Amino acid sequence: MAKKKQNNFEKQDERLQEVNETLTGAGKWIQDHANALSWCVSIAILAVAAVIAFRQFVLSPKQSQANEENAKAAAYFMAANEAEMRGSAEEAKTLYNLALNGDGNEFEGFANTADSYSNQQGELAALYAGVIYFEQGQYEEAAEYLKKFSANDINIGAAAKQLLGDAYVELQDYEAAAKAFEAAAKSGNEAIAPMSLKKAGIVYLHEGENAKALKAFKAIKENYPASAEANDIDKYIAIAE
Repeated sequence: MAKKKQNNFEKQDERLQEVNETLTGAGKWIQDHANALSWCVSIAILAVAAVIAFRQFVLSPKQSQANEENAKAAAYFMAANEAEMRGSAEEAKTLYNLALNGDGNEFEGFANTADSYSNQQGELAALYAGVIYFEQGQYEEAAEYLKKFSANDINIGAAAKQLLGDAYVELQDYEAAAKAFEAAAKSGNEAIAPMSLKKAGIVYLHEGENAKALKAFKAIKENYPASAEANDIDKYIAIAE
């Protein structure tokens, strides 16, 4: 199938040559570019999740234990993020691991909190855990925890769904990846939606579903003409047609 797809791409007009070379090996394209795109989304999730976390730490008494656990883990999480921005990779790794798994004494860590609580704080812990697992390259675990986060808002909910799609791409579960990207695109978020549509289109091309790819690419052109993804979308549309 891959060889046939390659032959079809090679028949395109010369102006599509650069994109042709990229998409001939669609799987390689995804591997080469998904992480770079995912990083932007991960940063967005980190920033928004951190703000939401501290706004939600004091909720009902029923959730006080989960609040306390998340508060302690979030402090390590943000310290890790700061260390990463300073270029202290080893320090960041140590701090992320503490945020994820706890210290075995004073707090449990996001993963354990997510497993222990099904309330809002449990879901928030699952989001944090999913982000950390993704950054550590543990994509099965990332998907497992990101699925527990069910917020459908236009910002963090959409970003979480897109990151879930990225995790599925890394696991080569392209059907699940496309569904996650489509779900993220439905948010209408001006930054995340067109990026998710383009990712979905690339995945559809990889799977030989050109009609679905074409629909995704055209949606970018029609609904998000000012987005960065729209800049070269005509090339992708031509390949999918």
